Amino acid sequence: MLSECRDAIQVVREELKPDQKQRDYILEGESGKVSNLQYLHSYLTYIKLSTAIKRNENMAKGLQRALLQQQPEDDSKRSPRPQDLIRLYDIILQNLVELLQLPGLEEDKAFQKEIGLKTLVFKAYRCFFIAQSYVLVKKWSEALVLYDRVLKYANEVNSDAGAFKNSLKDLPDVQELITQVRSEKCSLQAAAILDGSDAHQTETSSSQVKDNKPLVERFETFCLDPSLVTKQANLVHFPPGFQPIPCKPLFFDLALNHVAFPPLEDKLEQKTKSGLTGYIKGIFGFRS
Repeated sequence: MLSECRDAIQVVREELKPDQKQRDYILEGESGKVSNLQYLHSYLTYIKLSTAIKRNENMAKGLQRALLQQQPEDDSKRSPRPQDLIRLYDIILQNLVELLQLPGLEEDKAFQKEIGLKTLVFKAYRCFFIAQSYVLVKKWSEALVLYDRVLKYANEVNSDAGAFKNSLKDLPDVQELITQVRSEKCSLQAAAILDGSDAHQTETSSSQVKDNKPLVERFETFCLDPSLVTKQANLVHFPPGFQPIPCKPLFFDLALNHVAFPPLEDKLEQKTKSGLTGYIKGIFGFRS
């Protein structure tokens, strides 16, 4: 059926191409008119979008039933997830936006109101399954906020439905969704409390696990270590490790390089002369 609608829309679109003015319409005053071909195009598009919405809605119902069932025994089959439903509701919401943009239906207030209510219904279900996906990853705060958003959308539908109840009776029941969300909120709060207590117990049990640090290095941390009352108590590091210490200082006479010694040439010459005269005298036998 969708394929036939697409073919019919393509034929009408080809008929609209030769006369461009037939696709232009004016909405001001009573002179605004839409051509018959444009009305036909809008009508066929409406049938196609409505059929696509019903198809995706039926697929969503099938996935919801599959989510309530247990996991399949065959590992080759992938079990449905809330993300699959979110994708279907995204497509439905996009189809509803396209319905609002159909030429010739801008002044139909009842149609606009009906599409707006249907949009709220599917937004509520989309928010619900987004919250379910957050619950699976234990993001409790985000899921709780989304549940509140679901109740907001559902209450808006109940308050504004009025004369549109007949057109909304084929859609998913928002009253049933409200009841389910309230129960899910209670379950979520309980799961959040249990998860917090489990995390506390895990932290406590981990504090009881003995680490490799000796007692001297963990005075500030409470840790149940039964080995402290045994003969192999880990109190300090033994033998102690080497630690760097300052070495013995070395002293250097730096001032000696700048000391100017007095001249000794005179003394050296006199000593040389007296030694040579005595040597000559010793040779010739002159002695004093």
